[in-house]
Amino acid sequence: MRGENDVKSMMFYAISMEDRIRPDHPLRPIKLATDAILQQLSPVFDRAYAKTGRPSVPPEVLLRAMLLQCLYSVRSERQLVERLDTDLLFRWFCDLDPAVDVFDATAFTHNRQRLNEHGITGAFFDAVVKQAIDAGLCSHEHFSVDGTLIESYASIKSFVPRDQSDDDDSNDASGGTSGGFKSRNAMVDFHGKKRSNATHQSTTDPQAKLYRKGDGKEAKLAHMGHALCENRHGLLMAVTLSDADGKAECAAALTMLDDLKRRQKIVPKTLGADKGYDSGPWMQQLEQRAITPHCAMRSGEVGGKTPLHRRRPKDQQTIEVRKRMAARMSDVGYQLSQRARKKIEEGFGWLKTVAGLARSRHVEQWKINQQLELAGAAYNLVRMRKLLAG
Repeated sequence: MRGENDVKSMMFYAISMEDRIRPDHPLRPIKLATDAILQQLSPVFDRAYAKTGRPSVPPEVLLRAMLLQCLYSVRSERQLVERLDTDLLFRWFCDLDPAVDVFDATAFTHNRQRLNEHGITGAFFDAVVKQAIDAGLCSHEHFSVDGTLIESYASIKSFVPRDQSDDDDSNDASGGTSGGFKSRNAMVDFHGKKRSNATHQSTTDPQAKLYRKGDGKEAKLAHMGHALCENRHGLLMAVTLSDADGKAECAAALTMLDDLKRRQKIVPKTLGADKGYDSGPWMQQLEQRAITPHCAMRSGEVGGKTPLHRRRPKDQQTIEVRKRMAARMSDVGYQLSQRARKKIEEGFGWLKTVAGLARSRHVEQWKINQQLELAGAAYNLVRMRKLLAG
């Protein structure tokens, strides 16, 4: 017989959220791992918050919510709060009572500075990495490094001369200084005008740099994200953010290697990299750290045609280290390292398409770095769930 839709307004409901979430839901192992990490970080939270005053939104809830934003590609924090308000799965993951009102979206804004001052997102990422190491999922010997562009939140139209005042009408739709109405999205003609980071700056995101990834590519306002991954399963071991600069990749790689040694007590034996890292001084820095570079090299003769005896001693050393790298390219180890290096691209692809880092949602690098650290932690948690289940 046909069932009837009997709609009645009840005063009380008895709901078990544990029963509402199926036992094999993919979020269950991620929640277990996250709960264990947040319990370890409780002393850090105690130092970040005062003992007196009005109670705030628990930092555990904020971190869980931001993880969900990465895992479910939620495009904004306002939409994230709406999902927390209406989705039992989100409430269950964040340990929120279904009968309690959800906090306002501005809670993320108010607490972001505190999270940065006490390095909470970085500590959470490190704790996820420590879990992966303890589970035996990480290589301690062979690693890869790479960088990727994260497009700025700012529009290219905000890239104006540094000495241009805010009330300058030079970007008027007519191209003149009419002094009249200025469109919110005025037409701007850049043809015939030379723009560079030395003379121009974005009014929306001053830390963003105009950067072109290669010949024939368009220049964009961007930041540069960097990652260090292990070659066994492609787990991200370190992430950081820097200016979009031609020398940023080499400097960031050394910083991440030093941080990995200090935080996780790991010194790689080999480090794979693409042609963007083909730099003699950088390879020298790796060898001084007892790390063998496995770097792809640009075409052409190493050192050029000038004899070594005519060069400065410093130049001779960089040429010699690049020659050692060129001789190493015929080894099986180098070939395996270059093949495994592509695993880091899988991580970047996930961070951009799923976690929403193709274009930043924030202005200022420390905020984007927080987003990068949480996205990297979310990626590792997803990979660990699949690896441990297998």
